[in-house]
Amino acid sequence: MRKIFDFHGGIHPPENKHQSLGEPIRDAGIPPQLVIPLSQHIGAPSTPIVAVGDRVLKGQVIADANGFVSVSQHAPSSGTVAAIEERAIPHPSGFYAPCIVIDCDGQDEWLPHRGVENFEGESPGDLLELIREAGIAGMGGAGFPSAVKLREKPGATVDTLIINGTECEPYITADDALMRERAADIVAGADILRHIVGPQATLIGVEDNKPEGILALQAAAEGTGIEIVVFPTKYPSGGEKQLIEILTGRQVPSGGLPADVGIVCQNVGTAVAVYEAVVLGKPLISRVTTVTGEAVARAGNFQVLLGTPMQYLLDLAGFEPGRNQRLIMGGPMMGFTLTDTAVPVVKTSNCLLAPSPAELPAPPPAQACIRCGLCAEACPASLLPQQLFWFARGKEYEKLEQHNLFDCIECGACSWACPSNIPLVQYYRASKAEILQQRRDHEKSEQSRIRFEARQERLAREEAEKEAKRAARKKAAEQRAQQAAAADASEAEVDPIQAAIERAKAKKAAQQQAAGSENEQEKLEKAVTSVRKRLDTATGKLEQAKAEGSDLVDALQTGVDKTRTKLEAAEKALADYLAQAGKAPSAEETPATPPTMSAAEAAIEKAKAARAAEAELSPEEKARKQLESLRTRLAKSEKRLQEGREAGEEDKIVNALEATVERLKEKVSALESELSEAENG
Repeated sequence: MRKIFDFHGGIHPPENKHQSLGEPIRDAGIPPQLVIPLSQHIGAPSTPIVAVGDRVLKGQVIADANGFVSVSQHAPSSGTVAAIEERAIPHPSGFYAPCIVIDCDGQDEWLPHRGVENFEGESPGDLLELIREAGIAGMGGAGFPSAVKLREKPGATVDTLIINGTECEPYITADDALMRERAADIVAGADILRHIVGPQATLIGVEDNKPEGILALQAAAEGTGIEIVVFPTKYPSGGEKQLIEILTGRQVPSGGLPADVGIVCQNVGTAVAVYEAVVLGKPLISRVTTVTGEAVARAGNFQVLLGTPMQYLLDLAGFEPGRNQRLIMGGPMMGFTLTDTAVPVVKTSNCLLAPSPAELPAPPPAQACIRCGLCAEACPASLLPQQLFWFARGKEYEKLEQHNLFDCIECGACSWACPSNIPLVQYYRASKAEILQQRRDHEKSEQSRIRFEARQERLAREEAEKEAKRAARKKAAEQRAQQAAAADASEAEVDPIQAAIERAKAKKAAQQQAAGSENEQEKLEKAVTSVRKRLDTATGKLEQAKAEGSDLVDALQTGVDKTRTKLEAAEKALADYLAQAGKAPSAEETPATPPTMSAAEAAIEKAKAARAAEAELSPEEKARKQLESLRTRLAKSEKRLQEGREAGEEDKIVNALEATVERLKEKVSALESELSEAENG
């Protein structure tokens, strides 16, 4: 015999289970309308994949899982999608949530489906995917997606698989009826779970108040290696952490999971759903639900389609509204009051309790806490309910978390034991909801802050990049403007004679530095020769400019005059030097014109030839030639103006270029008019 352990606290409320065990499980049939909430479990709600007006078949996926901790929803029967809208759902707050509404056609037509013939030949990963696609969530507690719970955790080794058949809550007998009538399916489902998890031991834990279910399980598990463990009845031994301690003596640490101590737990109803999904290929679309209480004529257990309205189920059980003041979803300890009988059955709906006022009277008004400590003695999680109560009333949420509020399983043992009738569990539930909301708000605030800071950094980076580009464009424009201005100045204003003079000065300085020992006479003679050559060059350019009608004639004439003056000065300086030296210049000492044609003479000859050629042109031909030259200059100026505008150059540069273009246009227009008159006259 396996050793049985005990857990701290616990109570023994009246069980009242006999009311619903008088008949076998009954088929609830097909209601006229099914309401399928998109969220029937812990995690993200599923996403609809059907539209209003679509016809669906039984077992068809109507909403896909949305994320890792999520499961799909399936059509419990064939029919037409009537609406996708918010409807009342079974929840303590009575709020509305998105649902898919199906008008049933009564045909109950199945979508083609088939199971796995030999699950032992399948990998655990493939079986987990089948379980996830079947939409299976825990059917005995909060409804955690089974595929997520069964998945191997990194660094954790599972050595024990526990199937929970405790069903410790008063009135509820859905699991008991399932063990009595479908024990073989429970064992088959446990065998599949054992293949997925790979434990050393597989245990089915059952309280000793279910003798018929125990016998059925023992017969079904014979020879399978699955052990049926029976232990004394005490509430809430069906809590996951409490059952683990009862069967193994291990305690799940605060804030931890059963996998942290090498254990995985599943409900007997979940085991049946796993068997049907893997072996038969059926998704989770129905469950066994207890309908009990003195306000129903035929209490019992029903195999009911998910989405069936509670009113439909109450009518099947012979509900007598006159004998009932409130309806409870779940048991009297952990259940909650329903505000609307139109709410549907969901995957976690194990009981619908309709008590009479005498059977379950309204709780009396709460009195002041007398600090008796009975709540702490009853708490199965070894918490301090009295201290949690004071923190909850004072909204001291940090202290609540420090005192392990979230280890509370909301079993209601503390409220049941309290002589002052304080609704302790309601305080804890409200505080948990507030803390979770604060966490969500904080997460949203942090996400908003991170997004805002990232946006500010992005905007600053983009602005810096724009400013750098603007600076680069401005610098490039300034450089182009300077180059253009220099080019225009060289074309219109630079004195080529003066430039030549400056180059000659530089050359002269270099020559003087290289030949510092040269005598004075030689220097004077070289100066005369050099200036004469420059005069020849300047004279040639002047003649060429006159021949072309250039605007530089005046500037070149000034240069020639200056050079001629310099030549006269150089010749006078040489003559004075020779006179002082007492000798007249000889033929060799007097600079002579080179016998070959100088550059000036060549330029002069070229200018003369150009003038001769131009003299032979008619006035019209001369005008056309000048017009062609002006048009070329106008095209260049317009191109330069366009480039300046595109580059965003300074206004003064653009204005100067526009004035140049206008001036050239006027010249071209005037010359065109003059040429036209000459041709027509």
